[in-house]
Amino acid sequence: MRRHLYLIAGFASLGLGAIGAFLPLLPTVPFMILAAFCFARSSPALETKLLDHKHFGPHIRRWRDRGAISRRGKKAALAAFTFSATLALFLSPWPWYLLPLTAALIGGTWIWTRPEA
Repeated sequence: MRRHLYLIAGFASLGLGAIGAFLPLLPTVPFMILAAFCFARSSPALETKLLDHKHFGPHIRRWRDRGAISRRGKKAALAAFTFSATLALFLSPWPWYLLPLTAALIGGTWIWTRPEA
């Protein structure tokens, strides 16, 4: 039963990552990393396919080996956080815009402190 749940979660993460390739505020690589994690526990063949993928494989391996994020990935994530926080600042009333602003600051700080690939 647990294997099936991991398989379902892996496919859901893969789907969200695919959607994120087209939507600028939905991250792709973190969902692919999550999919690889789930597939490692449910389907080694699917995990191998992700690890061998020419675009996502290197990011997944870097994260697994060193917890590293590329500088380009960091910049893209911080740009998305900045855009989201700015949008919330103009579209949300006080004090609600503080929530996305706080999340962006915490998430951005965490991403920026990860090792670089």
